[in-house]
Amino acid sequence: MRYLSLDWINAMRAAVEASDHMRDVAKQYTIGATQVVSSGPEGDVTYHVQLRDGDASVGPGPADPEDVKMEQDWDTAVAVATGDLNGQEAFVSGRIRLFGDQQKLLDSQPVFGALDAVFTTVSQRTDYV
Repeated sequence: MRYLSLDWINAMRAAVEASDHMRDVAKQYTIGATQVVSSGPEGDVTYHVQLRDGDASVGPGPADPEDVKMEQDWDTAVAVATGDLNGQEAFVSGRIRLFGDQQKLLDSQPVFGALDAVFTTVSQRTDYV
């Protein structure tokens, strides 16, 4: 499946929902994060990660409520996803633009660590072309 396609988003959703670790993290953290990737093969893509009251989900469209939003172009998203670019370097260099509650994002790093483990399982079936 192509990275950031609806099939990919649905695979991420299923993997997040099946993850006991994501549910455990969702009991401790509440965050809505929107990811906007522009200029990809399927145009602009918006999807979200939402953790609230022990539930964790990924889906198309913006988070509701949205605490943070990250915007980047396709090349940056692929480079970060494949490990060719460090995510922190992408933020510092301005290739990923961050809007919203930056402190909440920093405080929620365990969420993204858990999400990274889920992403790894889905990435094995992902085409980044």
